[in-house]
Amino acid sequence: MIEVNNIIETINMIRLHNLDIRTVTLALSLRDCISEDVDVVCEKIYKKIKKYAKNLVKYADDLADEYSIPIINKRIAVTPISILGESCTKPDYLKIAKTLDKAAKEVGVNFIGGYSAHVEKGMTKGDQLLIDSIPDVLAQTERLCSSINVATSKAGINMDAVLKMSEIIKKTAELTKDNDSVGAAKLVVFCNAPSDNPFMAGAFCGYGESECSLNVGVSGPGVVRAAVESLDKDADMSVLANKIKETAYKITSTGELIGRKLSDKLGIPFGVIDLSLAPTPAVGDSVAGIFQAMGLEHAGACGTTAALAMLNDAVKKGGIMASSHVGGLSGAFIPVSEDAGMIEAAEKKYLNINKLEAMTSVCSVGLDMIAIPGDTSEDIIAGIIADEMAIGMINKKTTAVRIIPAIGKKEGDSVEFGGLLGKAPIMGVNNLSSSNFVKRGGRIPAPIHSLNN
Repeated sequence: MIEVNNIIETINMIRLHNLDIRTVTLALSLRDCISEDVDVVCEKIYKKIKKYAKNLVKYADDLADEYSIPIINKRIAVTPISILGESCTKPDYLKIAKTLDKAAKEVGVNFIGGYSAHVEKGMTKGDQLLIDSIPDVLAQTERLCSSINVATSKAGINMDAVLKMSEIIKKTAELTKDNDSVGAAKLVVFCNAPSDNPFMAGAFCGYGESECSLNVGVSGPGVVRAAVESLDKDADMSVLANKIKETAYKITSTGELIGRKLSDKLGIPFGVIDLSLAPTPAVGDSVAGIFQAMGLEHAGACGTTAALAMLNDAVKKGGIMASSHVGGLSGAFIPVSEDAGMIEAAEKKYLNINKLEAMTSVCSVGLDMIAIPGDTSEDIIAGIIADEMAIGMINKKTTAVRIIPAIGKKEGDSVEFGGLLGKAPIMGVNNLSSSNFVKRGGRIPAPIHSLNN
């Protein structure tokens, strides 16, 4: 029987605490679009996206109305485009990018991901051409997102790629400087990138994925905060963790329901649930707010990393019991610009990049949506990326860097992107030189525990 209290609880989660389905992402393999002729590649890509995604937005909106649960984003993730581009006799990555962007716009999705390459052990000619094209592509498209995997726990860190990506990030920021360097907000550098991630900018359809599937990203930091606040102030850590687990179970059950209903309507397989707590700039929808409910004065206080570790673990333990297939990133995100509490903490200097880096050792992703002075050198950006890749490599987890050198702005200024991308204060960086280190190039070898087969 359905209990009245459960109905009221669900209504409150949605109306008062910002519970939503953060994204439904159609993962689509484009491997059968390969051709020697780039025009044929573009035609096949366009037709396939239109075929599979034509009803994605409509059906998602219908389900949102039927169940009164907001579905915030509808997205597409495709096969890493470096694979398709390098098949062409005369590759034209910009033409392929514009085709992807056009198709995404016509089917009505918010973003399309997969302008990607995996270069943890080295680059093919196609990888090099794609990476070189990123600044122009992100400056000339609206909905396209790009990700480059430069490290894994099995392969180590490709430092040539790290240094190259620092240059690409700066160029991308330069070409979009009239819009607060927003191009860099659609570009992420990964270690151990998951192939079924529904969240942008890192979503792509991995080589081992099926022809087509639907991946769902759930959220609900506001719901978790409300649950924590409902406990007695002296509730111990075990009680706190159990409450978070119970709440994560309920949030994930909602995502599983919507995801399976939508996949049935679309006639495609259900893929994975990503359990992530993804914040928004909306008041009350903040991961940083959960820390305060736990008893910290603010995000950045001593104990923040421990609080985040417990939160991340409890979310995964609770959510995994509510879904048959959990994947993606799963856990808690700590993007600065997309979380009202993190924005406030950065503005008040409770948080700096060093503290954020420490937190990434236990969160779901990494240094995410952080704005830094526009004159930050490429060598320093490469050092920041290398540090984050090392955390992922050693700990056998996904880490990433999505950093925005705000051209023409300095520490204390701010950037504003609007929507889910939010706004961010410009954070200072350590300007000690890492030039001689990052320019050594080559690969940082994989750790000894990589030899575990």
